[in-house]
Amino acid sequence: TTALLRCFPCEWLCGGCPVPPTAPGALPPAMAPSRRRLPPRTFHSYLPRSHRTYSCVHCRAHLARHEELISKSFQGSHGRAYLFNSVVNVGCRPAEQRLLLTGLHSVADIFCQSCHTTLGWKYEEAFESSQKYKEGKFIIEASHMVKENGWD
Repeated sequence: TTALLRCFPCEWLCGGCPVPPTAPGALPPAMAPSRRRLPPRTFHSYLPRSHRTYSCVHCRAHLARHEELISKSFQGSHGRAYLFNSVVNVGCRPAEQRLLLTGLHSVADIFCQSCHTTLGWKYEEAFESSQKYKEGKFIIEASHMVKENGWD
C-alpha cells in the first residue's frame, strides 16, 4: 500500500515520491539539500586565553593582544581605528602611496586571513620625519574588532 503524503517540494498529495511515512515533511533524497561539510576554521595563530585580545568581529579570528595596542586615537576609512605594534592572522595586499590625514604614506591594506574582510592597513613607509614611528605598524578599524578574554 502506498500512503498519500503531502510532497513539500511540489505542494501536492503524492504517492509517487519516495517519502517514508515515518518522516512526515522529509524531502525525497533527490530533492534534499546537500549537506556539504565545511572544513573546520583554523587560524594561523591563537593568542593565549589568559590575555585580553581583539578578534575579527566577522569570524572571531584572533587579531592582536591588548599589550600590542599603541593608540586608540586614529581615524580609519570608516571611523575610529586603533594602531597596533603587531597583529596575527592577517594578510597584506601590495603597498601603494596614499595621502592620509597626516601626510603621504606607503600603506598596504590588511585583511583577515580567515574571512578575507579588509580590516585596515599596514604602514610600510612614512615620508615625513614626524610620522616615521608608524612604519611597520598596523591600523585596524574598530568596527571590525571585538574584545575577548577578560575585559570588564
